[in-house]
Amino acid sequence: MKRREFLERSAATGAALTLGVSLASCGSEAPPDAGGASFAPDAWIRIHPDGAVVVVVARSEMGQGVSTALPMLVAEELDADWSKVRFEFAPAHEAYKNPLNFGQVTGGSTSVMGAWLPLREAGARARAMLVSTAAAEWNVDPSACSTESGAVIHRPSGQRMGYGDLAARAAMLPVPAQVRLKEPGEFRLIGTAVPRLDLPSMVTGRTTYGIDAGPAGRLTAVVARSPVFGGRLLKLDEAAARAVPGVRAVVPISSGVAVVADGYWAAHKGRQALAVEWDEGELAQLSSEQISARLRELAQGEGRDARTSGDAASALAGVARRLEAEYDLPYLAHACMEPMNCTADVREDGVEIWAPTQTQWLPGLFGGGTRGVAAKAAGVPVDRVRVHTTNLGGGFGRRSETDFIREAVEVSRAMSAPVKVVWSREDDIQHDFYRPVTYHRLVGGLDPSGRPVAWSHHIVAPSILMRFIPGFIPGPIVRLAGPMKGGIDPTAVEGARELAYAIPNIAVRYTQADLGIPVGFWRSVGNTHTAFVVETFIDELAALAGKDPAVFRRDLLPADSRHRRVLDAAAERAGWGSPLPEGVGRGIAVHESFGSWCAQVAEVAVEDGRLRVRRVVAAFDCGTVVNPDTVVAQIEGGIVYGLSAALKERITIERGRVVQSNFHDYPVLRIDEMPVIEVHLVPSGDAPGGVGEPGVPPIAPAVANALAALTGQRVRQLPIALKEDLNR
Repeated sequence: MKRREFLERSAATGAALTLGVSLASCGSEAPPDAGGASFAPDAWIRIHPDGAVVVVVARSEMGQGVSTALPMLVAEELDADWSKVRFEFAPAHEAYKNPLNFGQVTGGSTSVMGAWLPLREAGARARAMLVSTAAAEWNVDPSACSTESGAVIHRPSGQRMGYGDLAARAAMLPVPAQVRLKEPGEFRLIGTAVPRLDLPSMVTGRTTYGIDAGPAGRLTAVVARSPVFGGRLLKLDEAAARAVPGVRAVVPISSGVAVVADGYWAAHKGRQALAVEWDEGELAQLSSEQISARLRELAQGEGRDARTSGDAASALAGVARRLEAEYDLPYLAHACMEPMNCTADVREDGVEIWAPTQTQWLPGLFGGGTRGVAAKAAGVPVDRVRVHTTNLGGGFGRRSETDFIREAVEVSRAMSAPVKVVWSREDDIQHDFYRPVTYHRLVGGLDPSGRPVAWSHHIVAPSILMRFIPGFIPGPIVRLAGPMKGGIDPTAVEGARELAYAIPNIAVRYTQADLGIPVGFWRSVGNTHTAFVVETFIDELAALAGKDPAVFRRDLLPADSRHRRVLDAAAERAGWGSPLPEGVGRGIAVHESFGSWCAQVAEVAVEDGRLRVRRVVAAFDCGTVVNPDTVVAQIEGGIVYGLSAALKERITIERGRVVQSNFHDYPVLRIDEMPVIEVHLVPSGDAPGGVGEPGVPPIAPAVANALAALTGQRVRQLPIALKEDLNR
């Protein structure tokens, strides 16, 4: 059917206005079946005859609120009636490529940043088409018409038509190429705390997560994987597993051995009954102690220059006072509340996937994402893979990986039936892509007045990105190595390379450590360790100089900087400098990440030999705020996530395998350990920055600095462990 014929029939039957969002900046490939037209089934707004507005959300919802924030961008420019706005998740397709990263990916706190202009433009285009339709109906100039709450109004004549009444005829018009966007002073919706669209379904338990999804009659599988990283299957005796009631099959796959059954419990019991022998490979004797020793050994080298300003080595040779420190930070698991899972149905005509994924589509060079991995595992073209993105029970970067997708497709293909692969908590903790272990060596120097004049920071850490860009290729493809120029993984040095303090001589270096343990993106990525190191070391320099740590920082930041604005706001709101109750210490930290600035003040006490965080005050500048309630919630969540890591979490390795297995030995923060949290949004007219991750980095250094203020104990390892004399 030709586009014109389709539109004519739609108009005749009163069908909805389906407006394709022409996102030229978001993907080069035309949407499926679009025929090059801008009315497309991928990136669209749909306005139904009853006036309901459906916005397709092209990012994954893992609690951060994109299923409300992105529709707000459309609804603002459309002047929609918010009570009639709905959303649905987008299919996997290149047309939904995030303009701020390589594919259809939810990560890097880019969802609102990437959608800020394209989705507002989409709403403005739809509004212009509706206005033109109404103006033609009334035979008036479109400029004499206005819009509000889902209707076009001609005030001189008092005429009014709802969007639903205009939808079918508006669909016949060409999509305008140029539209005017509102100025911030005209916003009616952006900046307001509207209720989240997904709250009713979450509160009533109707929200569908990956572990709930899939076709009726699906089988369930669990996978036995090598306990040692890099191990492979050597021998398998499946007789006992097959004897478990409900077990249908035992299937070797690329990651191990899958036990397929009618339900999870039978599959779990079948896996327990398997007799498996593994070739444990080269890492069979690897330990955390060996890893630590290797990092220190690598630190003896020069490393690669990530940032050089002035001459730090020469300046350090002549400083009045000098400070040296070494920091060790462990591997961390993601510990999503919903464990990894995926349902796949591999058929002759293609593959259907139901998954809580952060990565629906990526270019093949970067693995293809869920769609590409499923196509490769099933042996079908990418365009024959359909992905249903469900809600995510936590993501934090873990669900940007596709190992659980591949497993489900391989098992479904072997069984010729739909199969859901479900990971246990133990699987999740012991087969993660971990926050990298890191070692830092810092040297700082002060002049006679106590002002820092030299800063040297050497980072030794595994590379996350090298897994995706394993080498450098000359010629046209060399541009792909741009983020890795000089052999430096930017995720390892971010937050250290961009040191904001005005120190004349700075040297930041990086040494890559190849250790064999899988690493990946963990909420706030490199900033989670560099912020801790930078902000505790600057605190130690302030103490060496005999200066107040907040004043010391402030004097090193430009007066008009956003760093200084949030630092001042947090200090003021927390009552910095005011008397504290006996036995309470106060610490501060400030950090920029993902285009936003966050300062936090922590108040701590030692109670019954345990460190207790009593209060956290955060000041946050993310530019223009779309929904302040969501932003506050994300900063609170980031503080919880970062505080849990600061106080409790550590992954250790023995004999090439992870020691921890569940929340009894990988504890996370409990509700009775939560501090009082106050979040203050610093007004800003700048474009939106990221929100999901910037709340994480400052909390660990703020707590560590508070402990030092209270007890004198400086923290250079995480999780924080109190000295014995404090435990007595």
